[in-house]
Amino acid sequence: MRRKELSKPDNTAATRKPNAGKRHNVKMNTMGGHTQARPVAPQAQTETLEILSFLEEVSDELEGALDIIAPNAHLRMALHLLQGHFEAKTITPTSLISASRVPYATANRRMREMIEDGLIEQRPRTKTGKSFSMHPGEKLMAQWMQISGRIRRLAETRFGGETQDQTTRDYYFGGSYAAARSIAPLRVLSEPLKVPGGIRVLVHGDPTFMVMDNLKRQFEQIVGTDISQRAFSIDRLREEALRNVQRESSRYDIIAVDLPWIGEFAEKQVLMPLDEIMDLTRLDPADFHTAGWMAAHWGGRAYGVPAQTTPELLFYRRDLFAEAGLEPPATTDALLEAARLLHQPQRGRYGIGWNAARGTALGHTVLMIIADFGQPILDLPENAGGFDTSRLAENTYRATIDTEAGLQAAEFLMELLHYSPADILSMSWYERMRPYAAGNIAMAYGYTLLAPYFELDESSPAYGQTGYLPHPAGPGASPVAPVGGYVLGIPANLSPDRVPAAVEALTVFTSPEAQKLYVQNGSRTNPRYSVASDPEVRRASSIFEAVDAMSWRDELQFWPRPPVPEIGGIIQICGEEFHDMLRGITSPRDALRKAQSRADALIQSNGTP
Repeated sequence: MRRKELSKPDNTAATRKPNAGKRHNVKMNTMGGHTQARPVAPQAQTETLEILSFLEEVSDELEGALDIIAPNAHLRMALHLLQGHFEAKTITPTSLISASRVPYATANRRMREMIEDGLIEQRPRTKTGKSFSMHPGEKLMAQWMQISGRIRRLAETRFGGETQDQTTRDYYFGGSYAAARSIAPLRVLSEPLKVPGGIRVLVHGDPTFMVMDNLKRQFEQIVGTDISQRAFSIDRLREEALRNVQRESSRYDIIAVDLPWIGEFAEKQVLMPLDEIMDLTRLDPADFHTAGWMAAHWGGRAYGVPAQTTPELLFYRRDLFAEAGLEPPATTDALLEAARLLHQPQRGRYGIGWNAARGTALGHTVLMIIADFGQPILDLPENAGGFDTSRLAENTYRATIDTEAGLQAAEFLMELLHYSPADILSMSWYERMRPYAAGNIAMAYGYTLLAPYFELDESSPAYGQTGYLPHPAGPGASPVAPVGGYVLGIPANLSPDRVPAAVEALTVFTSPEAQKLYVQNGSRTNPRYSVASDPEVRRASSIFEAVDAMSWRDELQFWPRPPVPEIGGIIQICGEEFHDMLRGITSPRDALRKAQSRADALIQSNGTP
């Protein structure tokens, strides 16, 4: 599917509706031998840059029209400094003085005044400390956040036309207060990280981590050193992480870890327990979605920091449901009925898309669908939030596949086949999103990280027409949004002299300021409550408010894929046995029996009773 090229930003953002006029393209990303299309978002801080440009142009007009008005050196330097920061350009004292448009001596005095007032920070560029780069100080950032919000509201109120009423309502009914809670932009570290070769990161090649790669230059400016990022597909990522721990010294300072791998990576000492190397309070743990933060733990200790919390949801076309007179499906029966009514293959449209490719892809689906019928894949004790995962490290669990809930899940998947595309059994992570974005599928199970495929493409029939739901529940069960995503951790075999720099970089990459920046550049994942409540983030997509609501309703859960050391093997087993079932080689009961037997043998071989 061809997407339109990103148009050059103009200075009319204040009068546009959210996302209006923003166009995006697709780049090809090669990850571990697999070439995949990924959506590309606009440059960072588009709205902020537009406001900066607006102020600069207004100053130009006033100074050009009225000879009596002299250039405001403080304002000119502040605008130049902020613009350079947001565009990841190095600002020197010389360029700052030049931007002031006043004589050198006057500009130098004004610059010194701003440094003394805490508006400008200097960071050494050389070992001698005689050369500096100039950066916005915390005070300037805070003041800019306040004034930029007021300027946008003033422009909307005075010149916004049809947006004026909404702006007034936002201002008097929470908009002004919400703006005060906006997350400030990232600030540079006062001391650049000193680590040979820069920070080395191993990640998954998904849209969120590709956003991080697109922002590489900006993050290099923030941390003060080079950043190299290597991306793999999910299976290759796990293999490389396990291979890395066998090396005498880690090749990576930070690695991305899929949530279900936490137990295995902790037991095999792939990751360092974070409490050994940093003060966890620096991360503000209470700000993370509870399920995402707890999923990063094993045996009561944190082994990673959530970088993306991305539940698998049901995406559905609101316009198609409205045309058919259907309500959003809350149950598996309602989902099947909607899929049946919307399945029109003669018109090139199918009811639903899902992960059904053999192996890892289908295995994840099986675990989540069994959870939709009220049962985890292991015999976990029930608690108020669903099921208790706090004692998994005690190794007292067994597999629960060949059960009544397992049979209901198997039969449900067999029913889904009737309303799915013909190539569903080879459809996996990205393949299910492309036809949904193209308008060929009415519903799709998908992670929020895949939403950019249609949220950033105005030509997609799903653009602006997608609703977000937790997984519909089976009889007697409750809706669940199975939590997925990645944490960033530090390899256990990282050289001790590199650990402090890795900790600082990890803190920056997972901070609220960084998470907001990812969203502004196209990411649709977010692990923090504070980011989800940021007004600019909420304007970017309704998906954040929807996920936040699911979290408060306790629907975000990670027990559907408990992070035990054997979970990778269990996922693979289910992905193989259920694939044979869907192909008609075995019956549902036989598939359950074989999967149960293989899972029991796997757990027993690992020393679990």
